[in-house]
Amino acid sequence: MDNSTVFWVISIFAVSALVVNSIGIYVIYKNKKWAENNKEYFMCFAAGVLITAPLITAFPEALAKNHYAGFAALAGFMFMLFTNKLIKHHTGQEELAFGITAVQGIGIHSLLDGITYTVTFSAGIFTGLASGIGLVVHEFTEGIITFSVLLKGGISAKKAALYAFLVAGLTTPVGAFVAYPLVQKLSDSVLGLALGFVVGVLIYISAAHLLPEATSHEKKHSMVALCLGIALSLGLSFLHHH
Repeated sequence: MDNSTVFWVISIFAVSALVVNSIGIYVIYKNKKWAENNKEYFMCFAAGVLITAPLITAFPEALAKNHYAGFAALAGFMFMLFTNKLIKHHTGQEELAFGITAVQGIGIHSLLDGITYTVTFSAGIFTGLASGIGLVVHEFTEGIITFSVLLKGGISAKKAALYAFLVAGLTTPVGAFVAYPLVQKLSDSVLGLALGFVVGVLIYISAAHLLPEATSHEKKHSMVALCLGIALSLGLSFLHHH
């Protein structure tokens, strides 16, 4: 796939993430009860995609490019773990909570999402698709969570919606577009390490963020949503290899 096609595919996914995030913000702004009642299903579906796609698609691709990609994956996981611990320490909250530090944390997370689109699609179209679908879906719940965090911090609903859009929505395409020219200059070996790092980030998001959050308020059919996410990733992998 040529560079111009890669750029357009990355653009479509990055802008889609922005749109889906904005829909999440709008839905909770207009109908808080519905959004709160159903966000676990979106989290479980996204977790199913994001735990499966890195392990069966992105990680083998990373190892094929660089035998040390496993170390990069570990680094990506640990980076997210310690970043999250740092945010909790500064906020004094057990969950991503109130104030500037929490918003910074969400902003960094969204920026990394954008970079992830660029790295995965630069590695291969199916690698990008497998991870990108899960990331786009999880943007819906991220919009809801960001709005809720700001609202609990004492910010008015209208300002919370605007700030959530700027911090959680707009940063994703910014991350993708800023990273694109840099990633295109990477050798295959370095791209393998970058992809390995992203695998660690995605596994952390799914296993340590989405799943615990969803299962702490487990709904009747939440495991069905998780299995659907896994099935989608397996289906994409099957198509890729046939």
